[in-house]
Amino acid sequence: MNSEGFRRTLEQRARRVELAAQGWLPAAETSPQRLHQAMRYAVLGGGKRLRPQLVYAAGKALGIAEQRLDGPAAALELIHAYSLIHDDLPAMDDDDLRRGRPTVHKAFDEATAVLAGDALQPLAFEVLAHDEAMQATAVQRLHMIRRLSLAAGSRGMVGGQAMDLDQVGQAPELRVIDTMHRLKTGQLIEAAVLLPTALLSPPDAAAASVLETYGQCIGLAFQIHDDVLDEVGDSAVLGKTAGADRARDKPTYPAMMGLDASRKRASELVESALDSLTLFAENADDLRALAQHVITREK
Repeated sequence: MNSEGFRRTLEQRARRVELAAQGWLPAAETSPQRLHQAMRYAVLGGGKRLRPQLVYAAGKALGIAEQRLDGPAAALELIHAYSLIHDDLPAMDDDDLRRGRPTVHKAFDEATAVLAGDALQPLAFEVLAHDEAMQATAVQRLHMIRRLSLAAGSRGMVGGQAMDLDQVGQAPELRVIDTMHRLKTGQLIEAAVLLPTALLSPPDAAAASVLETYGQCIGLAFQIHDDVLDEVGDSAVLGKTAGADRARDKPTYPAMMGLDASRKRASELVESALDSLTLFAENADDLRALAQHVITREK
């Protein structure tokens, strides 16, 4: 796929998941209005939409129609949006800027931000439980709900965030940082490529294994590149405050390994991700393009 075709695909799928999420979010006029306005502000405010992009790309590799993937893609984005709301709170990273706009607790208030995040999380599972376009059996829905709940909970994203808070001002070993980011960032990315496998009938263990390896590799590569961008990026381009991790004395890959070694490791992880996709041949071209995008993006 050429770069222009890839860009159009990203834009089309970003619009697709935004429409899907919008259909599940309560209207801004629905009481309690301030809460629902905050939820919509968080979800419909743009962003990379990487996790939904991975859902659609993995689904394409598996031969699953896009309309069946709208629900899982929206559910992933709702969980991601909730995590960003809470991550930006003063009790966590205390960020004022997200996606080029004031963070939810700045645009509204801290209490509303907490509640908006709280409300988005169960909404994600409501989508997986009830979205009719998925054409999923009850067992398939349960598989997806379990996968996403594990990825988002204390053995996944939330556990990684707890480790992240514990490591501020510390000098942990590289393996600790790897574990932290495989949980905090990697688990949702891995879930994004694995959720579509639940829609296969019969199940395909080989395909799931390949996608698991791919997700693990690009999940960590994504975080390493994010750390690099925090060091060298521009706030206006990133849509968030550059240098924030260094200012908070967080352990990052560039701080531990240097910029060149960090970039090299991210590239090696992407190569491993690409090597894992031979099972799918050209059907996985979108996954290949996304893997490269993970370490070439500017924000």
